Amino acid sequence: MKLGTVNSLNTPSYLQLTTQPVTTQKHRAVFILQLITTLRENSSICGTMSFYRNAVWFVKGLQEYTKSGYEAAAKHFSAGDLEVNLSGRSFMVTGANSGIGKATAQEIANRGGTVHMVCRNKDRAEAARNEIVEQSKNQNVHVHIVDMSSARQVWEFAQSFSQNNKIHVLINNAGCMVNQRELTDEGLEKNFATNTVGTYILTTALIPALKKAEGPRVVTVSSGGMLTQKLNVDDLQSEKGTFDGTMAYAQNKRQQVILTERWASLHKEIHFSSMHPGWADTPGFVYLCSSAAVQSSMPSFHAKMQGKLRTEAMGADTVLWLAVSPAAAKQPSGLFFQGQKLLSETSF
Repeated sequence: MKLGTVNSLNTPSYLQLTTQPVTTQKHRAVFILQLITTLRENSSICGTMSFYRNAVWFVKGLQEYTKSGYEAAAKHFSAGDLEVNLSGRSFMVTGANSGIGKATAQEIANRGGTVHMVCRNKDRAEAARNEIVEQSKNQNVHVHIVDMSSARQVWEFAQSFSQNNKIHVLINNAGCMVNQRELTDEGLEKNFATNTVGTYILTTALIPALKKAEGPRVVTVSSGGMLTQKLNVDDLQSEKGTFDGTMAYAQNKRQQVILTERWASLHKEIHFSSMHPGWADTPGFVYLCSSAAVQSSMPSFHAKMQGKLRTEAMGADTVLWLAVSPAAAKQPSGLFFQGQKLLSETSF
């Protein structure tokens, strides 16, 4: 049974599911209903940004999101913040086989932490794990194969993991930008399924396990691109008008920020944060689904930015800071960060 459309809270399939016995499928459907309700509660900030504001954001990005922007911000970083021993702490990193996810996993392993890499492709995940272990000399690096666009897989994995493992920190890093509208086997638009629904189900399902840990945290890798979009709850599946993968992605990243704020208000025991890694030269530039997506969506931009983009390690810096630094834990929960700094205004 497909999960069906999520643009209407009156979808019969959902209503039918809620009257059935408690099953994995029911939980997945209910989770998605709760997700939609949460987003609708923030509908007062609906709408899209103007061309002028998009242009202003882009100029801001050239100043702050590039390698030079990182280098300027890094002058104010405290090196001691990341001098921590992570032995005995367990970290889950989604999308950990490449790019910022892999760089984050590497730094955690270097500091003695146990790393659970959640990846879609087994071969690439195992290759990345071997590299991380070789460099860190830390054998406590584990691979879990999960398709984050599959609500079923995410739910089943989270349930199994919670029963057999402990977790102190969840890092929601996996994401994609598909430029042609396509649906998953469960009837969800691929970007929304991966970036928003998968993140929501994994986080919500792991909250009970996180609450059992000391100093639990959840870090969600969003994007500065969300600053170009205000939340639009009337078209979560990107069904209206001409499909734009870039806009869908930015909406998903805005949704992640809203969810982070909501989780923080509901679960005071856990420190939640979202962040922008900057424009990093990763295999999926600016957190696209693959290098092929880059070639089809923004090849000229990527070419012109060569030499100006951040390295993967630069992109991972604030992720790591939020995940391990005692200083980060003292920041208010539920907020959005850039360059180890709180970005007080996320409506731009």
